[in-house]
Amino acid sequence: MQEIEKDRETLAGANLVDYGAERESFTWTAARALLDGLPAGGLNIAYEAVDRHVAHGRGDVVALRFLGDEGPGRELTYAELADETNRFANVLTGLGVAPGALMFGLSGRRPELYIAMLGALKARCGVSPLFSAFGPEPVRQRMERGHGQVLITTAAAYRQKVAPIRDELPDLHHVLLIGEGADAIDAPGVQPLAPLMESASGEFVIAPTDPEDTAFVHFTSGTTGMPKGAVHVHEAVVAHHVTGRLVLDLHPGDVYWCTADPGWVTGTSYGLVAPLTCGVTCIVDEAEFDAVRWYRILEEQRVTVWYTAPTALRMLMKAGPAAHAGRDLSGVRHVCSVGEPLNPEVVTWGDEELGLAIHDTWWQTETGAIMVANYAALPIRPGSMGRPVPGIDVRLVRHDDAGERVLEEDGSPVLVEEAGEEGELAIRAPWPSMMRAYLGAPERYAACFAGSEAASGKPLWYLSGDLARIDADGYVWFVGRGDDVIKSAGHLIGPFEVESVLMEHPAVAEAGVIGVPDPMVGEQVKAFVELKTGFEPSDGLRRELVALARRRLGSAVAPRQIDFLPHLPLTQSGKIMRRVLKARELGLPEGDLSTLGSTP
Repeated sequence: MQEIEKDRETLAGANLVDYGAERESFTWTAARALLDGLPAGGLNIAYEAVDRHVAHGRGDVVALRFLGDEGPGRELTYAELADETNRFANVLTGLGVAPGALMFGLSGRRPELYIAMLGALKARCGVSPLFSAFGPEPVRQRMERGHGQVLITTAAAYRQKVAPIRDELPDLHHVLLIGEGADAIDAPGVQPLAPLMESASGEFVIAPTDPEDTAFVHFTSGTTGMPKGAVHVHEAVVAHHVTGRLVLDLHPGDVYWCTADPGWVTGTSYGLVAPLTCGVTCIVDEAEFDAVRWYRILEEQRVTVWYTAPTALRMLMKAGPAAHAGRDLSGVRHVCSVGEPLNPEVVTWGDEELGLAIHDTWWQTETGAIMVANYAALPIRPGSMGRPVPGIDVRLVRHDDAGERVLEEDGSPVLVEEAGEEGELAIRAPWPSMMRAYLGAPERYAACFAGSEAASGKPLWYLSGDLARIDADGYVWFVGRGDDVIKSAGHLIGPFEVESVLMEHPAVAEAGVIGVPDPMVGEQVKAFVELKTGFEPSDGLRRELVALARRRLGSAVAPRQIDFLPHLPLTQSGKIMRRVLKARELGLPEGDLSTLGSTP
């Protein structure tokens, strides 16, 4: 097995050097003690991320450095961030928003959004960030399910994506507008945020916060049903801080850049919370991807730790050496990837062409924090997701020949014992960042677990749905996805959402949606449509359907390709057989997708 070894300097300076010793001695109780806790009692993410550093005399350290799309950005020290987030907490309190309410955010990487998320946590409100490229329908689905009372967004996003569905959101009482044109909309409950912030006090005392109080609700798409709202609590900050130190290897003085959109769980857990708890300077680039710009940022900002997606790395590979010619990237000490499997050739490219070994990590929206990783001072086996984080017990659940989980009579999963044998990746519950519920869907939540310590004395296991194998040295290797969720450029896309919108067209009888391999973004969304009697396939109809999907779902979610079929393959109960569609598309025997890669 070819490994990428680390030099002596990297080994000596890493937060985690002796992996075995760390796993042996690690306890979550000791990890919790690394944080301060609220002076008034309890645990609050915003306090640990911001105010704790001010209390320890580090208020003058730059916390967030925003790089403008076309011009100078904005810097916020930890002291300034404490003041601004206090003001937003006071704004919510002044509006009568009570603790426990859910605030949604719909914006790009703007300072006001980051301030609002942390300020809402101080006010003990939950936060649910939305992907800024969503169309009206995904926004409606999530805000309706979450009973969102507050929305922070831009004037343009409000007009295009919220105003058309406002009547379907009876719980939405306050819309706070940021950016250009914020004072130009006259609608009930809609007002610009800036004047409210100016008049609010910069002093705010965070009330005692129960570690089990809701902090974030991250929506994740599944293969059936509407998007699931995974509920995460303030206790999750313990796992965020630990993985920030041990996996991202963050040290005081680091300049850190996470390229994830704040609308996704990575963009909050590791674009905001984890690095701030470690007291580093976070780079936030408001512009979209551009290879030359990204290399310039790495050089000019003297980025030391970089967390990005395999899709972005493949795009940098495609740009070629010219994009970084003459750039001094020597400041970058540690690079990690997230969001989809990291191709071995990308790991090799980073090591050979950039001199930057790429460290893959694995986790899910439901786990809340990194569960498996490659570490700064440990050898990398290209293609492996790495080894479990200290404090995390990862095993594999055996599947039978039909692909079903093998369970004991009491419901406990049968675990794989042999190294190299495939099974479903499972994690022993609980851990601090584990989701506590799916909003309004207790049955779907319960289905994520097997076993019960209370009932049988056996562990409770979270079932990830991902197939993997574990080698004799404990490295975990991703094999495939156990369901049909599509991962495109790091975004999770639920087929059901896309199918539902396509079926709104009067010509569509049935729709089936799959992901097809794409060398750049991982998977592209493709739809198969069965038409109603009286309608005929045509290029014009195909364009209509694409336009409908883009209008309702946004360009990131809408299908890029649509094929017409006389009949879609259905199960006896009438469910779309997406695996059959995918097998046909790729020229494989129907139902045999064992040779395909997928995404966690």
